[in-house]
Amino acid sequence: MTHQDYIQQKLQSRQQAGNYRKLRPENGLIDFCSNDYLGFAHSGQLAELIQDEIARYNLIIPNGSTGSRLISGNTEYAESLEKWIADYHDAESGLLFNSGYDANLGLLSSLPQRHDTVIHDELAHASIIDGIRLSNATRYTFKHNDTDSLEQKLKAAKGLIYVVVESVYSMDGDQAPLVAISLLCKQYGAALIVDEAHALGVFGRGLVNQLNLQHDVFARIITFGKALGAHGAVVLSSASVRDYLINFARSFIYTTAAPLHQLAAIKMGYAFLTNADALISDLHRKIELYRRLIDSSSPTAQGTSAIQTVIVGGNDATRDAAQILQRKGFDVRPILSPTVAPRTERLRICLHTYNTDEQIIQLTTLLKKYLHAR
Repeated sequence: MTHQDYIQQKLQSRQQAGNYRKLRPENGLIDFCSNDYLGFAHSGQLAELIQDEIARYNLIIPNGSTGSRLISGNTEYAESLEKWIADYHDAESGLLFNSGYDANLGLLSSLPQRHDTVIHDELAHASIIDGIRLSNATRYTFKHNDTDSLEQKLKAAKGLIYVVVESVYSMDGDQAPLVAISLLCKQYGAALIVDEAHALGVFGRGLVNQLNLQHDVFARIITFGKALGAHGAVVLSSASVRDYLINFARSFIYTTAAPLHQLAAIKMGYAFLTNADALISDLHRKIELYRRLIDSSSPTAQGTSAIQTVIVGGNDATRDAAQILQRKGFDVRPILSPTVAPRTERLRICLHTYNTDEQIIQLTTLLKKYLHAR
């Protein structure tokens, strides 16, 4: 077998299984699939603020960062932004990464060691799992949001113990029981790490801050590519953890630093967020509208985040359901296995401030009609 034969065999196998992935460009449909929950990525006003910020600094900061932050890519702008973000989230320190994936990979591959234990929710994001695997630490999973299951794994853990969860889960939209998990981590001497990717903005500064747990959480991963409308991420923790990551996190050390435009977009996105109370309230009103309209007896997630799901089951059936909605003008995407477990394939519906009430009414009407027909 040649290299190309192997590649073609794997691709054909995926096509036959019904989970072949393809890239799709923008399509002009009504957006119910993106993570732009507050509409920042579409904001002309925010775009102007970013351009003004770049114009203010581009004479002293080059367009490209020119290297990693340990060589030529570090700037006072980046360091002051990290400090501002840490202060905003009531954290001691922060370190910017080029993406949320890089942040999870860097933190979780470098911090736990072979003799340590990392316990994560069974529905944790792929970047969390990949980072833990690279660490060579013992890895346990616990049943989704099940604190009894978590405690069983904590009792079996050896070495330094880390517990990793998402505050809002990206495929289900439900929230972790952070208070109970935090108490268990204190009881067993475990360090709690929380990924806040889908909580920032939708829940203000994030659920950790909202629940006043910022001093009980060992590290937080805050990403900017969702509600903030930008790109990149920051790891919030102690100053010593920041120093550790600078020295040992390979996804930080060996990558070109973010350019001025990315940093300016993050800074102005946060400036927008500090004045977004009305937008956040309107988003939650739309979430509640969706939840009231969708049939509570249908197999749907009922969380209060911007992510709502309708479990269909089966890759083909889920893809067909999405195509029905797309033909009606609604950009709803199917989430298929292996991204989610078999028989839990679903429609993932993301709500935004720019979705009108009428659009939400039309979408839920179509969904209920489809579910009733099944």
